[in-house]
Amino acid sequence: MKQVGFLFLLAFLFFSCTKEVVDQDMVDQEVIVNYLTTNKLTMTKDPSGIHYNIINTGVGNNPSPTATVEVRYKGTLMDGTVFDQTGTGKSATFQLTSLIPGWRIAIPLLKKGGKGTFIIPSNLGYGQFGSGGIPGRSVLIFEIELLAFSN
Repeated sequence: MKQVGFLFLLAFLFFSCTKEVVDQDMVDQEVIVNYLTTNKLTMTKDPSGIHYNIINTGVGNNPSPTATVEVRYKGTLMDGTVFDQTGTGKSATFQLTSLIPGWRIAIPLLKKGGKGTFIIPSNLGYGQFGSGGIPGRSVLIFEIELLAFSN
């Protein structure tokens, strides 16, 4: 009798805890495609899921995955809300390895002086929890100019 009660309890817990599983990558790609369609934009899709448009490739070599980079940038949510940017005439320097995965993929696509726009799905941004005013599961748009780098 105890086994029947235990099985009932186990079944109850299993079925009460199941939730619809959302494929966030699929949701993000749908958001990106809708954005591109609505705004009549054409971008290249990287195998990672990032969509990008290189405005100016720049000159020379590309930074390595461990480079220190100097950039100007603006980050916005899909609704156009700016959540971070370098000031006018200012720049920021980062170690690529310390950045979100989307930047570690995007920046090496540029060369010194290169500029691009990158749409980054949430799993390559700040994920399900967000950060500093960026809501969780947010697709992000970055305009990035690579000023300099050292490998």
